[in-house]
Order: sequence, then C-alpha cells, then structure tokens
Amino acid sequence: MPKSSRRGRESPEVRLSPSRPTNHPPCAVVEKKAYRNSLRELWRKTKTHVDGWYQSLVSLAFAGSIGMTFVILACALPQFKLWWPFFVVLFYILCPIPTMIARRHTDSTGGTNSSCMETAIFITMGIIVSSFALPIVLARATVIMWGACYLTLAGNVIVYLTIIGFFTIFDMDDSDYAMW
Repeated sequence: MPKSSRRGRESPEVRLSPSRPTNHPPCAVVEKKAYRNSLRELWRKTKTHVDGWYQSLVSLAFAGSIGMTFVILACALPQFKLWWPFFVVLFYILCPIPTMIARRHTDSTGGTNSSCMETAIFITMGIIVSSFALPIVLARATVIMWGACYLTLAGNVIVYLTIIGFFTIFDMDDSDYAMW
C-alpha cells in the first residue's frame, strides 16, 4: 500500500521490476547517480570557467583590434597620408619583453622584489613613455598632423590597457612560455 505524502497525494512505491534483472544492489544505483551528479556539477563548473576564459580572451582581442584600428586610421586617412605613427607598433611588441625575461629570472632565483625585476619595470615604463612621446614629437615637428597624433595616442591607451588586461587576467606564471 502506498504511503501518503505530506500534501495528501500518494507517492508511488519504488519497485524493482521482475522483467529487468539487476546485477547490483540498490545502494550501487544511488552511488552511481551521485557519481553522475558530481560529474555533471564538475562539468558545469569547468564549462563556466572555460566560457569565462574564452569571453575574456575575445574581449581582449576585440579591444586590441580597436586600438590597432585607431593607429592604422592615424596613418591611412586621406588627410594624414603618412605612416610615421605606425612605428608605435614596435613599442607594443617591445613592451612586455623585459618583464617576461625578468619574471623568468626572478622565478628561478626565488626572489619577489629583485633588482632585476625593478630594472625590467623601469625599461618597460621607458618603452611605454616613448610610445606616447613619439606621436607628440612628430606632431610638434609638423611631420604628422595633430589629428593623427590624437588617434595614435587613443590607440596607445587602448592597446596598453589590453596588454595590462592580458597580464592581469591570464597570470603568466601558469603559462607554458613563461618557462623558457
């Protein structure tokens, strides 16, 4: 006879069907379901973490492409017609190199506040200041127009924020190329 539930409805009895022979006791079924549920929960958490990782990667790529678009517009628009501002791309490439080299050296020696890291940060800041100074000097020397200077400076801000975001979101200590 079925037991009644709290709300007055009858709950169905759990019966093992004689047409389906089971090779394992009912407690193994419960353990198997718990295992499946834990796997589903683990997959859901991993999928959320990976989806968040991909979203941040796509966002950083989008921001970097907007910054590069500003730099290319500073060079390619018909009223500017000079490609001198494009030299800031060289600074974008050089910017993270001293810090990555110092991080590799600092990890092997075990120190966190070494003179090597301080020197690398100083060189990195010099590169960043140079990338902001180049378009201003070119505009003051009337090599490029001030509109191209402003577009290049806007591109610099966006690209460097993208680089900072990359190093913040994807901690480089765990990446493969931090090991060279």
